Amino acid sequence: MRASVIQIAVDEGESVESRRRRAARLVRDQAGADLVVLPELWTTGAFAYEEFGREAEPLEGPTYEAMAKAASDAGVWLHAGSVPERDPEGPLYNTSLVFSPSGDLAAAYRKIHRFGFDKGEAVLMGAGTELVTVRLPSTVLGLGTCYDLRFPELFRGLVDAGAETLVVPAGWPERRRSHWTLLAQARAVENQSFVVACGTAGTHAGVPQAGHSIVVDPWGEVLAEAGAGEEVLTVEFDPGKVAATREQFPALKDRVLGLQPPRRP
Repeated sequence: MRASVIQIAVDEGESVESRRRRAARLVRDQAGADLVVLPELWTTGAFAYEEFGREAEPLEGPTYEAMAKAASDAGVWLHAGSVPERDPEGPLYNTSLVFSPSGDLAAAYRKIHRFGFDKGEAVLMGAGTELVTVRLPSTVLGLGTCYDLRFPELFRGLVDAGAETLVVPAGWPERRRSHWTLLAQARAVENQSFVVACGTAGTHAGVPQAGHSIVVDPWGEVLAEAGAGEEVLTVEFDPGKVAATREQFPALKDRVLGLQPPRRP
């Protein structure tokens, strides 16, 4: 399986429409890949909170249309990163879109864990409530987004739903880059899954981005890692290694569920 991870730069001097066209060209350039991944909120920048409302679009908006066509033109499975989605009957959502090689929408995932504590995304966007997996011919994707990476129970739930390759688009800040790498490897090891984590380059509303998109195998080995700038990271891996790892070292079978909290004395 060949994955192309597009670590696009978000430049405040570039219009959303220009970046949308540029991202579509980059996707088309990956013809021959099995899976192409874009980062979180690459249309606006993950920290450009004031842009969320202005640039929010319906699910089948301009980014949907551009990415569906790019996926079809390239003949690839495309995780198109996420966009600020405007639900006509609810709040904004940070929503990821996955397209099949025919350009059909295969899945939409609304980010469950919103970052910001008492500001930013945490107050401007609603929280998703559903785990999402996508079956590809050679693997099953489990979807998470950025801050979700800090919550292992989400990914364990995806594994229980059949996920073998965990895909995490992000707008991760440079000042916490060490956490990004550590958590990507941890999610791979504990779930005995591949992790394909796609970050952004550039600066979002004054917040330098970590870049360093990364692909990790089920043993926690880093197969490929990008630098800090705009880059397309391409890596080939064998999805069959997930089943082999889980059989060779069957730690998931030793999980103990339903533990009760300690009794108070």
